[in-house]
Amino acid sequence: MTGTPTGSDPAAGLPPLVAHVIDRLDLGGMENGLVNIINNTPPGRYRHAVVCLRDFTDFRRRIVRDDVQVHALGKRAGKDPAAYVKVWRLLRRLRPDIVHTRNLPTVEMVVPAAAAGVRCRIHGEHGRDVLEPYGGNRKYNRLRRAVSPLVSHYIAVSKDIESWLHGTIGIPAAKVTQIYNGVDAVRFHPPAAAPAGPLVIGAAGRMEEIKDHLTLVRAFLLLAARVPDPRDRLRLVIVGDGSRRAAALDLLAAEGAADLAWLPGARDDVPDQLRAMGVFVQPSINEGISNTILEAMATGLPVVATAVGGNVELVRDGATGALVPASDPAAMAAALGAYLDDPDRIARHGAAGRAAVERSYSLTAMVENYLAVYDRALAGTGGRRRA
Repeated sequence: MTGTPTGSDPAAGLPPLVAHVIDRLDLGGMENGLVNIINNTPPGRYRHAVVCLRDFTDFRRRIVRDDVQVHALGKRAGKDPAAYVKVWRLLRRLRPDIVHTRNLPTVEMVVPAAAAGVRCRIHGEHGRDVLEPYGGNRKYNRLRRAVSPLVSHYIAVSKDIESWLHGTIGIPAAKVTQIYNGVDAVRFHPPAAAPAGPLVIGAAGRMEEIKDHLTLVRAFLLLAARVPDPRDRLRLVIVGDGSRRAAALDLLAAEGAADLAWLPGARDDVPDQLRAMGVFVQPSINEGISNTILEAMATGLPVVATAVGGNVELVRDGATGALVPASDPAAMAAALGAYLDDPDRIARHGAAGRAAVERSYSLTAMVENYLAVYDRALAGTGGRRRA
């Protein structure tokens, strides 16, 4: 546990406390969004605590507020009945006004939250993993339906997920609010001048199977094979770590292209790395709302993305980038090739993406939308919890 005590006591005049229950606090899009909400909440509006079912990493240092507790419960892999008891005990001690669970690994924790007396229970759906990329797993969906009566309100990060909650899970429309992620358009901004030299095709994020960076590597290799003097004209950069990084390096080495690529693993200077790129790629098999796409757009990069999930809500094909089928290296290579000899296209699509971020995906709007859900949910459950 880190931070200072944050137990709820309305009589003391403290703002309401939100306990965010997540699987693990580590580098990731959902986790980054959580930290942005915490850091940008006006201190007099809400307080926050983070409950990690497993543990947390140095990513916890991204939280700049000094009144936020971060708890690690040490949950074992798979089913761990003790985790329910630990969550119940912790919530009894914290006495939060709101519990906000996120994604499948924590959806069951609305049960101990209800048992602990927390009347306002919000659940967020941010995307799915490789075990259920399209949300059709019957076992998981039965679980979601079983606990849904205990959820006060749902938040979906994309219209695709909102529709899935309505149509597949059966959640009433009035019980779901769709909120797009926001991006820090000050931290992520275009470079002073377009990068010179070879075209850098880049990506950033967790190198896991659901993100499918191997398709990007194969597309890059196809493009390099078609281009005269590829060593003078092309580079590949993938920033991030994960279980598929070694396979990507092996594939590049097997094709004699290791010197054309840089896969440095996780880094803390992602904004600088994005500013060194010419085109950004999001090759996911499925996606909620990609923070990295928004960060790339804010940086003024055209985005080539797979036409899945929330990607089609962010990328306007032919205007801010290109949409291609998932797991199709040939289609991705063709889309990337269209940018290779057309710097005007790169500049035009990149500028349109930056304008879209400034217009529709601000960090301020995202935070205010979340806080408005908290306000309404508290009002709908009789207001603040009493000590």
